[in-house]
Amino acid sequence: MQLSVWTYEGPPHVGAMRVATAMEKLHYVLHAPQGDTYADLLFTMIERRAKRPPVTYTTFEARDLGKDTAELFQTAAREAAERFEPQAMIVGASCTAELIQDDPAGLSEAMDLPCPAIPLELPSYQRKENWGAAETFYQIVRSLADKKVVRLDREGRAARANILGPCALGFRHRDDLVEIRKILGALGVEVNLVAPLGATPQDITQIGAADFNIVLYPEIADEAARWLEKTFDQPAIRSIPIGVGATSAFITDVAELAGADPTPALGDNHSRMPWWSRSVDSTYLTGKRVFIFGDATHAVAAARIARDELGFEVCGLGCYNREFAREVRAAAKEYGVEPLITDDHLAVEEAIAAASPELVLGTQMERHIAKRLGLPCAVISSPVHVQDFPARHSPQMGFEGANVIFDTWVHPLVMGLEEHLLTMFREDFEFSDEAGPSHHAAHTPRSSTGSAQSANADRPEEPIVAANDGSIWTSEAERELKKIPFFVRGKARRNTEAFALDQGRAEIDLETLYDAKAHYAR
Repeated sequence: MQLSVWTYEGPPHVGAMRVATAMEKLHYVLHAPQGDTYADLLFTMIERRAKRPPVTYTTFEARDLGKDTAELFQTAAREAAERFEPQAMIVGASCTAELIQDDPAGLSEAMDLPCPAIPLELPSYQRKENWGAAETFYQIVRSLADKKVVRLDREGRAARANILGPCALGFRHRDDLVEIRKILGALGVEVNLVAPLGATPQDITQIGAADFNIVLYPEIADEAARWLEKTFDQPAIRSIPIGVGATSAFITDVAELAGADPTPALGDNHSRMPWWSRSVDSTYLTGKRVFIFGDATHAVAAARIARDELGFEVCGLGCYNREFAREVRAAAKEYGVEPLITDDHLAVEEAIAAASPELVLGTQMERHIAKRLGLPCAVISSPVHVQDFPARHSPQMGFEGANVIFDTWVHPLVMGLEEHLLTMFREDFEFSDEAGPSHHAAHTPRSSTGSAQSANADRPEEPIVAANDGSIWTSEAERELKKIPFFVRGKARRNTEAFALDQGRAEIDLETLYDAKAHYAR
């Protein structure tokens, strides 16, 4: 465990909160001190939920540590059962409360509560949020699934599927679910249940009635799906329908298990992504270098879309959830890049700066990193901020999801005609680097470069210290650098400084700038 300004994942009890908040008529009793009680902020502010999360805290203070904190937990559990009347409860401890070893599991078992109480053992100092969500969902399924449920004979009825994995605070899970339901409807497949999102403990009892499971988000549902496969002999579909090609593969896999004709679903293709990705302006994007980082599922899917459907070059690929590092390493090998498996955002920033990509696809952390480096960025994975829970329908999965992905990724890039216009009018006052943003009202443009130059015409040229490696940019070279379009200027600066350092040149003048340009153009 290390202290950090940003974290990709919280402790495992946050994962348990995500499952509890996604479900209905389930309550989470969390043994936690003041300071660990931040569920309201996570779900009502970031995900903009209209109701508070179903979490009750014991909220003990420092002065309570000399008393019986176990009694505090029992009181909180008893009052939560009486007030909320849940069909089931999950009980556990936060990372801080874990240290006092009150054993919420044993305490709840001895209380004779009016509903099932499912104990959670979440080792906060070894595991993290996604693992906590997966373990919580697995324990709920294992505890509540009725093993006496027998599937009806398939003859004369439609196939039934469980959709597993959609969760609270998930990246576009709500919208993805809409698209998956459309696909299943076109294939004539009935949905037995969706879990955890929207499911009740009573619904979970009937999870064994489905013919097969669809694992949409392996980080959340893979462990539970493996248990269901052993217990109920339910096969699982693990194709992730993100992108046109992957959606077609998903439809084929579902149709095969369901014994259905895939043609209607494959023919119901409203995706404009393939056409747009071949259009005149989009072909200009071919070969753009892209750096991808996020949870393993979305990162691997993004890399496949980037290379196979948009013609980008993957120059970096990584994930923060180590439980799925194997999948990312296999994908990175296929793309010929070194996998980056880390939860240290500073290591990610260093890797992005070294790769000098033309587009970054990542989490909200990579969005901040890209801003500092002056690089275009699109968000593809949790963790995300409030703006990535849009009010509009904005899926990632299915054919409509492919449309959303194309728009999202292309939007931060500069297209061919746009680059031409920016270059042609770069001396215009509105396009000048010295001008403020024209879309802000009542802004006062700063003095233009030309004015600054005429004001200093009589002064001798002085070198400008700009490079981090100690080399010096001459004012002439700096002016020439500003002629390069802003969207690639940062890369040109970094390449030139790297070239100067490699060549042992203490001063970056026009000759060094041109030599560096020739060197990297080979």
